[in-house]
Order: sequence, then structure tokens, then C-alpha cells
Amino acid sequence: MDYPITPAVRLLRAKKVEFTPHLYDYVEKGGTAESAKQLAVDEHTVVKTLVFETNEKKPLIVLMHGDRSVSSKNLARQIGVKSAEPATPERANKWTGYMVGGTSPFGTRTQMPVYAEKTIFDLETICVNGGKRGFLVEIRPEVLREALNLQEVEVGI
Repeated sequence: MDYPITPAVRLLRAKKVEFTPHLYDYVEKGGTAESAKQLAVDEHTVVKTLVFETNEKKPLIVLMHGDRSVSSKNLARQIGVKSAEPATPERANKWTGYMVGGTSPFGTRTQMPVYAEKTIFDLETICVNGGKRGFLVEIRPEVLREALNLQEVEVGI
């Protein structure tokens, strides 16, 4: 299968991570529901990469199940900041080097803390963005721990 060689793919290869590439037809505002439908997987196993910023304007990434949302209040409390809100698409693109809808937690332009919903690690495999719209990589959730400096949180709603 021919798939894009993104900074995310380069990082996974450099860390010798096994992954299965999945291409699908990107649909604007389709989100994880659309990719899950096209790939015939449970949306709960599609993990979205969300860029947030703290009240001090510091960027961070939250990895969350496709069928859940992030409680900004709980996130701020668990990471010890006054507040945390989703970053604007422009700021998210600048920090990650990826376009919104194609944001991967791997190979971001700016090093930033990564927080992952704890229950992601209960799954056998997950699909996470490979750094381009319409491109997911299927990996074992432990890979997130191996390839990223992450902390587990419980912020899903």
C-alpha cells in the first residue's frame, strides 16, 4: 500500500514501531465518526489528537477516544493549571506542523506535553492520525507510551 511519508511516519519508523497504515476519503468536519465508518472500526478505538492551550498560552496535546469529548475543567485540574481550552486551528497548525484534521501526536514541530485518556490503554489496538487528512495508523496503545513522553489523565466525557 502506498501511503504518505509524514513526520509521524518517519518518527514511528525511527523508533521501529510496527503500524498498519489506513487511508480513507477525508470528509471536512467528518471527524472520527467518518473515519471509523469508512474503515469499519469502532469509533471508540479511533483516537483523536487534540491541541489545547493553557491560560499561560502553553500548548499541549490530549489524546481522546473518538466518541468522547474532553472536559476542559477536569483537564486543567489534573494538569495543575488555571484553565485549558482548545487551541485555534491556526495556533494548532503552527505548533504541530500539521493541518487540523490531520494532526498526529508523533513528529510535531513543537515539543509539547502529551496527555492520554487512561482507558485508551485498555484497548487492543487503536487508530491515530498519521499526519495527514485521510490517513490513520493502527498501532498498539503501548506505542504511545514508548514513542511519546505522556501522562495519563481521566478527562473524558
